[in-house]
Amino acid sequence: MFEKLLSGGKLEKKVIDSIKVHLKILCSATECFRIAISKGEKDGAYCVAELEREADSVRREIIMTIHQGAFLPFIRPYICRFVEIVDEAFDNLEDAAYEFRYLNDAIYKMVESECEKIARINKEMCELLIIAFDTLINKGDLKEKNLALRIYEKQVDDLKFEIIEKTRTIEIKNFWDGKNITDFISYLTKLSDLIEDASDYLYIIEVSLK
Repeated sequence: MFEKLLSGGKLEKKVIDSIKVHLKILCSATECFRIAISKGEKDGAYCVAELEREADSVRREIIMTIHQGAFLPFIRPYICRFVEIVDEAFDNLEDAAYEFRYLNDAIYKMVESECEKIARINKEMCELLIIAFDTLINKGDLKEKNLALRIYEKQVDDLKFEIIEKTRTIEIKNFWDGKNITDFISYLTKLSDLIEDASDYLYIIEVSLK
């Protein structure tokens, strides 16, 4: 496991500590976005962009440290891909926050409750991803965590279907209103897919280290 690679490895420890920071920032971003949605405060979504900039700095540090020689060559691509997927999750969340600020209130009201549920699930999935990462480092079993994340992702898929069914009944009179709500839903629901993908890479890393 990871601790075998950490033995005497300052660069490895630096990467792992930075990944934990990176994940915690993502969780903070999902939480601030959840709060903005639950309160209906569009300006509250600006926090996501601020946290994304902070996370981007951490991501660059992680990649730079890996390229300096952290970890054995066979494991580096998997760790880098995991970090890249988390970064994609940030970008996706930032896009969702941007679209949220420009939603037509009347249209959004029809799917607001489902979107609130998805935002809450996204936040809970992020917290579980941190637990999964800690489990990997501490030689725990990732199967339970991966299964829980898949269950969460299925819940988001079900909610997405409900939203699509509702939006089909809405009369859209303005092209941009329609595109706005469609893009927002797409970004909001894709986040769970990315978090699940990140957890899959943790499992790949676990198998590779056995």
